[in-house]
Amino acid sequence: MTNSQSSASPPPVYRLPSTIYLHLTAFIGGLVSLALELAASRLLAPAFGTTELVWSAIIGLILLYLSVGYALGGRWADRSPHPATLYTILTAAGLTIVVIPLLARPLLRIAARGMMAWSLPQIAGPFIFVLVLFVAPVTLLACVSPFVIRLAVTDVTASGGTAGKIYAVSTMGSFIGTFLPNLVLIPNLGTYRTFMLLAIIGVVTGLWGLWRFNRRRFWALAWTMLLLVALFIFKPGTLKPQAGLIHEEESVYNFIQVVKNPDGSRYLLLNEGQGIHSVYLPGDDILTGGPWDYYLIAPYFNAAPHPPSAVGSLLVIGLAAGTTPRQYTAVYGALPIDGVEIDPAIIQVGRDYFAMTQPNLTAYAADGRAFLAQTEKRYDVVAVDAYRLPYIPWHLTTVEFFTEVRAHLTEKGVVAINVGHTPDAGDGDWRLVEALVATMRQVYPAVHVIEVPNSFNAIVVATLQPTTADNLADNLPLLTDVRLRTVAEWALANLRAVAPGALVFTDDHAPVEQLTHSLALRYILGVQ
Repeated sequence: MTNSQSSASPPPVYRLPSTIYLHLTAFIGGLVSLALELAASRLLAPAFGTTELVWSAIIGLILLYLSVGYALGGRWADRSPHPATLYTILTAAGLTIVVIPLLARPLLRIAARGMMAWSLPQIAGPFIFVLVLFVAPVTLLACVSPFVIRLAVTDVTASGGTAGKIYAVSTMGSFIGTFLPNLVLIPNLGTYRTFMLLAIIGVVTGLWGLWRFNRRRFWALAWTMLLLVALFIFKPGTLKPQAGLIHEEESVYNFIQVVKNPDGSRYLLLNEGQGIHSVYLPGDDILTGGPWDYYLIAPYFNAAPHPPSAVGSLLVIGLAAGTTPRQYTAVYGALPIDGVEIDPAIIQVGRDYFAMTQPNLTAYAADGRAFLAQTEKRYDVVAVDAYRLPYIPWHLTTVEFFTEVRAHLTEKGVVAINVGHTPDAGDGDWRLVEALVATMRQVYPAVHVIEVPNSFNAIVVATLQPTTADNLADNLPLLTDVRLRTVAEWALANLRAVAPGALVFTDDHAPVEQLTHSLALRYILGVQ
């Protein structure tokens, strides 16, 4: 009689990857998944910026996709614990990464137009769809670690140690992936090629595994490498075409564009390009009609007589491409100016395209608050131009920050900040200005507000001495420079009484972005 058990076919035996192979696979999976998250923020920046809301959406959805991938990968590994399956998943993850920048570009162009028109459907729709593009690659990459663990565990009694090693190696890959895009890849290759390189890394690792464990599948997918190389080489045109674009680059901090107009003037645009961050006018013309002009007359809120000769030094926090130092040098002469700009690439753009070459200007690539903590200098004027809706560094808005500024002012020093508001059929939404007036009143005895005509800007001036708005008119006869006098007259015509709001920003509580997002949303929806 035949024994049915002895005649049954034995389960197939699969050759397993070595421990080194599996660790390298886990490392690559962790690296690409985190690098993809960082690259996602840069992909979205030209259309949506890099606010905390954007980052929260990216991180939240990536974590959701990772959770799904971990669960899916574990079940998949139990049902098909074969190396060829693992490396097919990794190859597929790389190929789906390729799709992201290709499909995102037309969507982001729609979103950029929506930002210009403040059209909520054009903004929200592409934002959601672009983030949905990350579902497939992130989920597939998350399958890698549980799959590697399933293949690596050969002794149940040591499964805890094996899983710990795999997750440690994967996390080390994620650690490298955290720094790789912004510090190396994007500044040197750009966002598009960064995505393509991440795709190539995933596909090469997957094909390398298939070469060892399933040659037939390897040859079926090997052609994709030619496609990836071609897509890497042939980069499409600029994501945000601009009339008169003369320079574009991606720095560690920003997506930077310089636009030249037919009259020879130049504008600095950052990220989604909603705000003009610097203006260059050819020749001797320095008055822009924008908020930069009003920094020139900030000292004259001091009690009269306060002549131009009393202005002897300037600190600009938020230097950008140097509009304010150029104006100050033209009006006041070669007084010492320190300019602080966190992005060194913008400083270089200022030198190359905005004539930011004044010998009396010292530019520092640093955070404004960190600079204050490290210097003992005092200034007659501190101009803070680091606020652009919706980009407002919260740590530069607090009582503690303005206290540090006060410590660096001379006896009759003033601080002037550029703050956004939203106009509408009524008086507009001035809640951010009101909050900053309330905050500065905690530190300074007097605060004055100038509404910049035809803009979303207001200049808020705080003085170290008790002052009144009438002082500006009293000092007007002392302003013999026609440019100073012109700006002072503009300021006098646009002084605005703004009562301090109930909200005071502190290092412990500074909900700046919530307030700016509320302002923007109310404006888009037309809420009065």
